[in-house]
Amino acid sequence: MILHLTTILVFQLIGETLTRSLGWVVPGPVLGMALLLVFFMAVPRVAKAMQPTAQGLLSHLSLLFVPAGVGIVGHLDRMGTDGPAIFLALLISTALSIAVGALVFSSIARWMGAEE
Repeated sequence: MILHLTTILVFQLIGETLTRSLGWVVPGPVLGMALLLVFFMAVPRVAKAMQPTAQGLLSHLSLLFVPAGVGIVGHLDRMGTDGPAIFLALLISTALSIAVGALVFSSIARWMGAEE
């Protein structure tokens, strides 16, 4: 398990290093994840071996939301003054994200020749 976690972190480090040194706008962890996917496709047995570790990480993914909750509680007084603006920004950004995702999905489906 330690080796698998190290592998994930090494690919994240590679992604961070590439994006910072080349000045790319794509986030380092995203590039690292793409490189890890390419590595998994090149060496499928590694992907199969890392599957239990990945499932363990995914099962505890909700722990990553704890810092956001603590931040909200820590700045609860600002929710009274800035709360409506924050809520509106979240509402609009969520709606836009869903709309853009649907448009991209339908465009790719049409491009790939999927039937309606």
